[in-house]
Amino acid sequence: MQKSDILMSDLDSDGILRLTLNDSGRRNALSEAMLATLGAAFAEAGTNPSVRVIILAANGPAFCAGHDLKEMTAGRAGEDRGRAYFTKVMTQCSGVMQGIVNCPKPVIAEVTGIATAAGCQLVASCDLAIAADTAQFSTPGVHIGLFCSTPMVALSRNVSAKHAMEMLLTGDMTSADRAAEIGLVNRAVAPDDLRDATMTMARKIASKSSMTLATGKGAFYAQREMTLAEAYDYASQVMVDNMLARDAEEGIGAFIAKRAPQWKDI
Repeated sequence: MQKSDILMSDLDSDGILRLTLNDSGRRNALSEAMLATLGAAFAEAGTNPSVRVIILAANGPAFCAGHDLKEMTAGRAGEDRGRAYFTKVMTQCSGVMQGIVNCPKPVIAEVTGIATAAGCQLVASCDLAIAADTAQFSTPGVHIGLFCSTPMVALSRNVSAKHAMEMLLTGDMTSADRAAEIGLVNRAVAPDDLRDATMTMARKIASKSSMTLATGKGAFYAQREMTLAEAYDYASQVMVDNMLARDAEEGIGAFIAKRAPQWKDI
């Protein structure tokens, strides 16, 4: 187990990396330091062949309360009233969210407590999410005169337009059960069952070829932005390249021979 002041990291023998937000005193806010640490952790995990799946969890009563508003307010001190500072922080945050999506390893959010504003964005940016049924989600910027525009990007790519707009326009808290209904999380479970549920999913995914997982994750996000015809052309080429990979040959052969495949991750 490695531990920093704000992020804990633990890689087990199955290749499951648990990253745990560890700044509970600030409700695991996405401070500049937290964003830099998270960004570096995902970049490193993405290139580490020992990592097969990433779980993003948190210590304390909040999963993540979004940006550190005290830090953001201090950024107003400049002559430009904070424009340069706010631009830097939003660019940094957007980079971290895109880093999660672009990371070749599947990322599962394990959510306890609240996930608000950019914290909700963090959950929505992960490939999968399992929440304690006591968890809550919101994009509450409208309460303080600040529309959650960057969280909107991730949120609107997870749930339907009307559900996203309801969260964005009202700022109301959304229960974990409701978040599962609208697709923000995969499922809500009893708090005592949360870690086991997340680990069960992580182990199932980690047992697959990491080459196949990286191919599929990249293709999934790429094709979503294409027209139907473009998506099929693109996915067909991905499928051809995948069929030529060693693990696909092994997996198909193992299926036909009724034996367990031996992955080489290539």
